[in-house]
Amino acid sequence: MPALLFEIRDHIAYLTINRPEVHNSMSPEVMVRMAEAWQRVADDDDVRAAIITGAGNKAFSAGADLGRLIPLMTGARQPEDEWDHKMMENPKIGAMALMRGWNLYKPVIAAVNGFCIAGGLELMQATDLRVAAESASFGLQEVKWAIIPAGGSLVRLVRQMPYCKAMEILLTGNRIPAAEAWRLGLINYVVAQEQLMAKAEELAHTIAENGPLAVRTIKETVERCSGVPFEAAFKIENEAQGFIRKTEDAREGPRAFMEKRKPHYMGR
Repeated sequence: MPALLFEIRDHIAYLTINRPEVHNSMSPEVMVRMAEAWQRVADDDDVRAAIITGAGNKAFSAGADLGRLIPLMTGARQPEDEWDHKMMENPKIGAMALMRGWNLYKPVIAAVNGFCIAGGLELMQATDLRVAAESASFGLQEVKWAIIPAGGSLVRLVRQMPYCKAMEILLTGNRIPAAEAWRLGLINYVVAQEQLMAKAEELAHTIAENGPLAVRTIKETVERCSGVPFEAAFKIENEAQGFIRKTEDAREGPRAFMEKRKPHYMGR
C-alpha cells in the first residue's frame, strides 16, 4: 500500500497519510506523494476542496520520520530508493508537502485523529478548516530535543491563536488536548471519533456547492492581504471583486436565487 492514499470523489480530494504503524510519521515517500497530490489539487478544476487525515484512529501525524526522513535530510543516511532520490533531487518537495512558501488557493480541511504533533501540527496549520476527534492532542515537541519547528510554526502559530499561548506551545513542547485547542481557536470543531470524517465531509461538500471561483478568490485574497497595510489590502480586495464580477458564475448565482433554484456553477 502507498504511504499516502489519494482519491477524488464528488469534487473533493482525499489525502490519507497511510502509515498507522508509526503514527503516520512522514517518510520521504509521504512527502513526495503529498507534494504531488497538492499539485494535482491545484491543477484539477474539478477539485473544489480537499480533506487530509491520517489512517487509523491513533494519529493524524506524529511529524517527520526520525529514522527515514531526518537522517536523509541531514546527510546521515544516503538515498536508498526512488522516494529518497526524488526528495533529494527537488529541494522544494518538503515545502510543497507542508504548503510552506507555496500557495494552494483551494480550501483544505484537516480531519485530526489522535496525535497531531511536530510536523503533523505544522501541516495542520497550513489547512483552512480543522475538525478534531475528542481524543486528539496537539503539540510542537521539537524544543525538547534542542531543535526548532521550522516547517511553518514559527510564522503561522502566533498568527492563528493568542500570542502567549502560541509561545507556551513553542517554548515548553507540551501538548494540549482537543478541547483546549478549540477554546484557543486553533480548530473549528471537536467531535466523537466516529463522526470525524462525516463532519469534515459536511464542510467540504458545503464549500464545493459554492461558486468555485469565488471560493478560490476568497482564499487567495485573504492570503495576499495578510500583513499588508489597509490601503494596499483594500486595493487587492477591489481587484478580486472586479475579477469576480466579470465571471459567468457571478451572474448565475443571483439569477438562481431569484428563480428559486439551485445554482449551476461552471467555474467560469
